[in-house]
Amino acid sequence: MIDFRLKVFDTVARRLSFTKAAEELYISQPAVTKHIKELERQMNLRLFERRGNRVALSEGGRILLKHTEAIHDIARQLEDELNMLHEVHRGSLSIGASTTIAQYVLPPLLAMFHRLYAEVRLSMLTANTEQIENALLQHTIMLGIIEGESKRRDIIYTPFARDEILLVCNPAHPLARKDDIRLDELAATPLLLREPGSGTLEVIANGLKLAGLRLSDMTVEMHLGSSESIKSYLMYSQNCMAFISKDAVKKELEEGLLKTLRVRKLSMHRQLYFITLHGQSGGLVELFMRFGLQHHTQR
Repeated sequence: MIDFRLKVFDTVARRLSFTKAAEELYISQPAVTKHIKELERQMNLRLFERRGNRVALSEGGRILLKHTEAIHDIARQLEDELNMLHEVHRGSLSIGASTTIAQYVLPPLLAMFHRLYAEVRLSMLTANTEQIENALLQHTIMLGIIEGESKRRDIIYTPFARDEILLVCNPAHPLARKDDIRLDELAATPLLLREPGSGTLEVIANGLKLAGLRLSDMTVEMHLGSSESIKSYLMYSQNCMAFISKDAVKKELEEGLLKTLRVRKLSMHRQLYFITLHGQSGGLVELFMRFGLQHHTQR
């Protein structure tokens, strides 16, 4: 529905590369150049500053990009709403999810949604909470699903589900025979933690704060970038523990590969959120949000 030349411009502006834009759009690089030159002639201004093999947005290009993003949003909403009139759900829905949600919560929902709405083209970006928020603000995705406590004024946070953060360890850990441990025992135990920017790490920091501890009070052995890497590490370590999502560790606990421990005076729960931009939801975004809220509890 949107002018293809604007789509070409938007792609080059995001990638800052004519070659990468051509690859993404499945057209030749000369075709990309042709579309950009036509747009520049129509608007009587340069959209990009060419510096050798590199390009950068001109002042006019930055202004056009701002309005192109708005045009894309309006075109998507128009397509979605027109499809709703005919009770047809088709189009594209780009979702971004923080790592734990993308690995353990979303896959069954995506599979069920695709069975019901096969004409909706789904794509998913996986990153940590901070990166997903940035992707939404940059219009890279239409809908985000995150964990964590951060709240940005230009993002709408809609509660989606609740999750519990558990303390887990190798069954051979010296403290594994206990049902619970004290806060001072926790502080003295080497911990694996997620990377800065992770929603899980943010929840852990807030939970410890409520119990009178700080992350700096902990004995941190290592920061790792995913729940899978943390679980794998624990399989080979008998002296470490880690805080990890209940969704992420359910299978390992059932099979006895890891053990969970309670910490006296410490409880960690977190809210998972849908995130959208003000005035830019509707259509497929709202359809998926309603579907997720209805079906997550039925898993």
